[in-house]
Parts: sequence; structure tokens; C-alpha cells
Amino acid sequence: MKALTIKGLKVTDEDSERLERATKEIIARIKQGDNKAFSQLVKLYRNQVASLAYRMVGDYDEAADITQNVFVKTTKNIWRYDETKKFYTWLYRITVNASIDYMRKHHRYRHESIDEIPEKADEKHDTPDISLQRVRIRQYIDEAAGSLNDKQKAAFMLRDVDGCHIDDVANIMNMPEATVRWYLHRARAKIRKELLKKCPQLLLTLGLK
Repeated sequence: MKALTIKGLKVTDEDSERLERATKEIIARIKQGDNKAFSQLVKLYRNQVASLAYRMVGDYDEAADITQNVFVKTTKNIWRYDETKKFYTWLYRITVNASIDYMRKHHRYRHESIDEIPEKADEKHDTPDISLQRVRIRQYIDEAAGSLNDKQKAAFMLRDVDGCHIDDVANIMNMPEATVRWYLHRARAKIRKELLKKCPQLLLTLGLK
């Protein structure tokens, strides 16, 4: 089965590399005692963390609380970050773990309207038709993801929605790539089943049969 990748929602490799370079410079300043540098780090990653947390827990206010908690943990543990590794995978691991802990604690998977998610900068200039299509695709995927368990959901959101490379997903989830691929396979099968029931036409939009 083909991947359920949502085109237009991912950050390009070039953007990721530029972000990593900027991040390394900020972290170097943090370790040199620059008190303002950490606020710049938060500003740089707040939207990504909040978006991932929202997709995991399905509630905007709770995602905001998780985001705050993630950056508190980041502040305390920034000295442990291995600068030979990608920073975003380290930060995403904290975010995924915090989100899973929250879901397990509250024993529920809830989803609010997709309209509650803040717009990304590159989406503000979409035409009305493109914006509507983007929202509809996200809405259907978001609803279908409610059938996934926490690890399936993390693998799916990281790989097929955020577009992370499979080795980065394995790093974030702290498990072998083969295990990630299994969770991803199960997630895609469940998502496809839900989409076939609710909106089979979406499979054509995603290039699936």
C-alpha cells in the first residue's frame, strides 16, 4: 500500500537543514550563558511542537499545556542534548512522550475542529480553493486517526503528516526502524479502512486506489 502522505503539509529537506543550522547556533549561545537565546529557541519551535501535540491529543487547550511542559523539560535537559544529532528529533521525542503520557493518563482520544489550529506561515497565501481542500483533507485524516493506538498514531503523524524520514521517526520513537514500519503499516491500514467507509473519494485525492 502506498503511503498516505499529505502533500503540502511537510517541511522540505532544505528548510530542515536551514532550521538545524540556526538551532545549533542558538544552542551554542545558550551554553555560553546567553539568557535571551532560549526564548529564541522556543519561538523557533513553538508552532511545530504545538501542532504535533495537537495531532496527538486532539484538543487545542491541552496541546498548549503539553507544549508548555515540553519546553520546561527542554530547559532542564538542554545540556543533555547531543549536538551531533538532529535537534528536532530530540525535541519531537519529548513532545511525543509527553503527549502519550497525557493520553494514557486521561484514557481518551478527542478531536476538536481543525479550524482551531493556527495557520502555518506558508498556508496564509493559499487560494480559497486550496485552503478548503487542505482543511478537508486534514479533517478526514484527523478523524480517521482516532482509530489508532498511541504508537501507531505517533508513527503515522510523524511520517505521513509531518513527513519525517523513517530513520528520524525511529529516533524520535526510540525504537528500531523495522518496528516503526510495522506500526506505520498497521496505522495506514486502519486509516485507509476508515477513509473507505467515510470518504472514499479522498483516496483518489491522495493518489490511492
